Amino acid sequence: MIANPVRWPNGAKCACCLTFDMDADSLIHVEHPGDGNSRVSGISMLRYGPTVAVPRIVETYRRLGIRQTFFVPAWCIEQYPSAIEGMLAGGHEIGHHSYIHENPLDQTQEEEAYWLDLGIDIIRKATGKAPRGWRAPLYNFSHRSLDLLLARGFAYDASLMGDDVPYVIKSRANSGELIELPTHWGLDDWPQYVQSFDLNYFMPIRSPSNGFAAFLEEFQAAYTYGGLWIPTLHPFATGRLARWHVFAGFLERIVAQGDVWFAPMEEIAAHVRQEIDEGRYLPRIELLPQYPEPVGRIFPRRQP
Repeated sequence: MIANPVRWPNGAKCACCLTFDMDADSLIHVEHPGDGNSRVSGISMLRYGPTVAVPRIVETYRRLGIRQTFFVPAWCIEQYPSAIEGMLAGGHEIGHHSYIHENPLDQTQEEEAYWLDLGIDIIRKATGKAPRGWRAPLYNFSHRSLDLLLARGFAYDASLMGDDVPYVIKSRANSGELIELPTHWGLDDWPQYVQSFDLNYFMPIRSPSNGFAAFLEEFQAAYTYGGLWIPTLHPFATGRLARWHVFAGFLERIVAQGDVWFAPMEEIAAHVRQEIDEGRYLPRIELLPQYPEPVGRIFPRRQP
């Protein structure tokens, strides 16, 4: 099923990282720049993430003795320092996730570089080191993003969906490359748990156990075939009481098994890089951007 599985540390069956994107109410302010501050109920839903859910999540991790990764917009780092302190106290990685969840596809190269650099500076100030990994807001990795990340010394990306195992993304413009740690929408909690008038997102909300079933079946396949299990979660959604109760119970059982590697994304990326460099893993390589210009230009316009 997987032609080139990675050899995981200590004979682990698969590698896992619950990546929480702590967007908080940045989503409201970007979606509604003129009156976001007036949307009190929507803000309360999203603030639940850093104020209630993150302490709950990091306490579960502390009890289980695992470290994971949080992707946090830099604006949220400034707004919610207590949540960040809790992450750092637990030894968790804080990855780059924009400044305020702005969309790189809507930006010029100069704008994308500016907000990327501002986020790096804020993360460095908060954590004492530059971020090693990046996840684009809403997975909006642009045709410029790879070269910008390479120029700033990033080691991995977590925005793309091109494989079941780590692969390499290589720039068409230069010889640089990053480790890609892929996920996909089937491992995202928005389709399972989120409904918001303010964010214009409406899905049938699943019960905690029914919503978790999608993540469980993805884990079972990754475990069986030596893959990678990287859910993209949000504290305000999955961190809700009943939902996290289900997730935490699963984590307790799997950690107790002892044959699954839970690690921060930067450690997974470093392991994959070492396996590649020492010749034990031959990754798939994808050149980016996949197309140097819009493909639509090659089609003749329809005649009237």
